[in-house]
Amino acid sequence: MIYKSTLDCVNDLEKHGHLVRIKEEVDPNLEMAAIQLRVFEQDGKAVLFENIKGCDFMAVSNLFGTLERSEFIFRNTFKKVQKLIELKNDPLKAIKSPIKNFSLGLMAKNALPKKVLGLPSYIKETTIDKLPLIKCWPDDGGAFITLPQIYSEDPTNEGVMNSNLGMYRIQLDGNDYKLNEEIGVHYQIHRGIGVHQTKANELGKPLKVSIFVGGPPAHTLAAVMPLPEGLSEMTFAGALGGNRFKHTYVDGYCIATEADFVITGEIHPNETKPEGPFGDHLGYYSLTHEFPVLKVHKVYHREDPMWPFTVVGRPPQEDTQFGALIHKLAGSAIKTEIPGLHEVNAVDAAGVHPLLLAVGSERYTPYQETKQPQELLTIANHILGKGQLSLAKYLFISNKADNPSLSCDNIEAYFTHILERVDWTRDIHFQTKTTIDTLDYSGTGINQGSKVVIAAVGDKKRALLGANPDEKSGTVIPGVIAMDAQPFTTYKNTEKEIKILSTSLAAENLDGIMLIILTDDANFIEQSLNNFLWTTFTRSNPANDIYGVDAFTEHKHWGCNGPLIIDARKKPHHAPDLIKDVEVEKRVDKLFEEGGSLCSKT
Repeated sequence: MIYKSTLDCVNDLEKHGHLVRIKEEVDPNLEMAAIQLRVFEQDGKAVLFENIKGCDFMAVSNLFGTLERSEFIFRNTFKKVQKLIELKNDPLKAIKSPIKNFSLGLMAKNALPKKVLGLPSYIKETTIDKLPLIKCWPDDGGAFITLPQIYSEDPTNEGVMNSNLGMYRIQLDGNDYKLNEEIGVHYQIHRGIGVHQTKANELGKPLKVSIFVGGPPAHTLAAVMPLPEGLSEMTFAGALGGNRFKHTYVDGYCIATEADFVITGEIHPNETKPEGPFGDHLGYYSLTHEFPVLKVHKVYHREDPMWPFTVVGRPPQEDTQFGALIHKLAGSAIKTEIPGLHEVNAVDAAGVHPLLLAVGSERYTPYQETKQPQELLTIANHILGKGQLSLAKYLFISNKADNPSLSCDNIEAYFTHILERVDWTRDIHFQTKTTIDTLDYSGTGINQGSKVVIAAVGDKKRALLGANPDEKSGTVIPGVIAMDAQPFTTYKNTEKEIKILSTSLAAENLDGIMLIILTDDANFIEQSLNNFLWTTFTRSNPANDIYGVDAFTEHKHWGCNGPLIIDARKKPHHAPDLIKDVEVEKRVDKLFEEGGSLCSKT
């Protein structure tokens, strides 16, 4: 099935039983988001909102809510695109080598964008205030676009083939934005649009930006697909969608003619406004910060538009499935880009960037037994220098030869493997005062924090407490325990507290305990693996919050002779947790009760 609009996708999903309609009036202020969160929790269908309060347009959520549904959407092209990606992510290589890649050649031609003359008659104009102004969390600064496709071109080398398509949230109203005239563009470090704006600033001119919403689902996925710099996302969108990216230009702005909505405008040099707060994918609010403001030029929509949206919050959420889909499409590509790397998992339950698990190979000295990490550290440095992977805060890496069947996806087994082999006197390596994810408030400021690499090789060194089923009591996972502590006050006081704790623990039998988590609620951490991952790695900054029993510093290398301690308590500088609105939840309940549109239909 080739989709040329969101409507095409919706109709196809409904025909095959993958979509449910909500006919009741729903409020874009919190209610629609609450519905999406509830449906996703139930592994539910895509949801079409037919009657949005104060809005004439329809909206759809949860399109990509399960991996199975995403594979269904792209069922005609998925396997062929996998093969194209194996051609080093460049669909055009199939065209350049037509004999070698004959079976893919016709499909690859869909990767070539197609310019059309003029604006199609089915495209109309509207204004920002007429759009579905969806507010997701109670303390959000306003309504946001959560599935935007932000299009920009290199101002020194214009054209679709030199464009960038990224997904950066867009704030439509609230704060100091002039409604219908200004919107906020929240883009973070390591984003292609930043390169374009830098060049525009150097030229002393504004950057023209187009924001696409909806259209063929392949366009949405292309906006989050990690592609090599210099390769247009539009070629990938065309190949995956089986449909060339059709576009025209109006007033110097690129218009995706199959998009459901298009917002055009300019980002002027050095012009920012406060953006946020926003309930984000780490499970906390990202706070208000200065970000570029886009001066709105025109807003377009097609005659039969639908507004796709999602809701982010504590993972897993729908964006988790984007990650699963990308991994299935391009999981093999990373191995070719980083020599010696076999597998990497950006752990969604820990917020993606806070925690990476990797498997690599030790090949430096095959003529002798590997006694300590060598090539693994080289691989780790390569990972931390690679695009979005560079935002990782905790990176664990193991040696494939030590357990060839070990997978990063089996998180408990992976941690068990590492903790059975790690040497805390040697195998922990810090990077201080460096960059971390913009959304991670565990650090010392926006984009500021630290990293740690933990690399382990060799044979099993120890038995972990809790490794046997009858020994699980008291452990989070084998070798890991959680301890309640008094609320955090200051780092100076914490150092004193840790010294007392370390002295006390040194007198105890710590056999089999390798990692201690200090927390405000040990019971919460012990309830599930996801609670452990989320709490530990989103609420700690390695250089500030890692301690150890019998710790030492030798020639600027830090280590400890006893268990590692991670302080995962809430700190005053951390962002607040996301908390649902009780009254909104009560109203949403009615949709899931007898007679409601979502009763036993999700």
